Amino acid sequence: MSGTVPRTADLVVVGAGAVGAACAYFAARAGLRVVVVDRGPVAGGTSSAGEGNLLLSDKEPGAELELALLSQRVWTQDLAEHGHLWEYEAKGGLVVSDDDAGVRALQELAVHQRGAGIETVAVGTDELPAYEPFLTRDLAGGMFYPQDAQVQPMLLTAHLLRLARGLGASVVTGSAVTGFLRDGDTVTGVRTSAGDVSAPAVLNAAGTWSGEVARLAGVHLPVLPRRGFVLVTQPLPPVVHHKVYGASYVADVASSDEALQTSPVVEGTPSGTVLVGASRERVGFDKTPSLPVLARLAAAAGALFPVLRDASLIRAYAGFRPYCPDHLPVVGPDPRAPGLWHACGHEGAGIGLSVGTGSVLAEALTGRPTALDLHPFRPERFDTPVPSTDQELAGAR
Repeated sequence: MSGTVPRTADLVVVGAGAVGAACAYFAARAGLRVVVVDRGPVAGGTSSAGEGNLLLSDKEPGAELELALLSQRVWTQDLAEHGHLWEYEAKGGLVVSDDDAGVRALQELAVHQRGAGIETVAVGTDELPAYEPFLTRDLAGGMFYPQDAQVQPMLLTAHLLRLARGLGASVVTGSAVTGFLRDGDTVTGVRTSAGDVSAPAVLNAAGTWSGEVARLAGVHLPVLPRRGFVLVTQPLPPVVHHKVYGASYVADVASSDEALQTSPVVEGTPSGTVLVGASRERVGFDKTPSLPVLARLAAAAGALFPVLRDASLIRAYAGFRPYCPDHLPVVGPDPRAPGLWHACGHEGAGIGLSVGTGSVLAEALTGRPTALDLHPFRPERFDTPVPSTDQELAGAR
């Protein structure tokens, strides 16, 4: 997919991760001539370092949930025929608590979620084994979310780009964006290490590095890295049937704390391996393995599924969630630099929200009514700069 960059396009997508791939696919499907450029390989950033979760369960009512519900419709309707390509699994999610207070909090959240369109099923402590036979019996109850699903994110990214290329898109990897072509304040294309591309629209889908791309255009986006580790077990017989996580995970997702947070998240894959998370911390672009964090994740998974205490780990990896201070992604045109658009800042929900983001942006780029109001995601909401530490920006350049 590397090679000579086309000189003109209707849309240049900066970033060949899951979000950029989804945007490229839907834009190409809408009839636009699309060029995707990335300084690295396909899925070389966050998309290769996550678990592939498509979640409604961890979202409170609001704009992000509306985008998640749109995405869920796209996954199950627009893209249903392609699901086998990226191992789409409608497995459902089970959120559990080890005390009555946590169960009450889950029930209260579920009331609001049901009002917004999410399916929820209360699960009593005696009903948990029917969902997960190997789950610890030391739990007070939980909530089941039938709409939660999972995909393999690298397969997703690669196949969406392949489908986009089948519709005429070009994908150029190993080509860094070094600047923007301008006509006054208006963005009219990009400068890359492989040459210039003229286009009336440029979409910043550079994931954790989207803030750096925005700076090249002279606009401010406070997208910062939030590191997380994932453990991978040896292939096992089926022992985890759904995505299972502790109730504290919902609070961790919504938190803006820079310090380390861990909560048990466990799920199986079609290959038999079990993925174990989740940790969150803001340490810049430091990928140094942290044995204490890995140990905490392993211990929490073993407490949730005692059968995993005897399982061997085959690897661990780190990734960076593209974090925005208000926990909302940036989706839509940037009036501060006309011609520049953004699709970034999805934090840990980028895989699940990718297709809804791509679908609604294709509508907006072609002048059609959008299925979702993009106002809450507008980039100019960050006109007042949010302080960033030097450590967090280190490695972005």
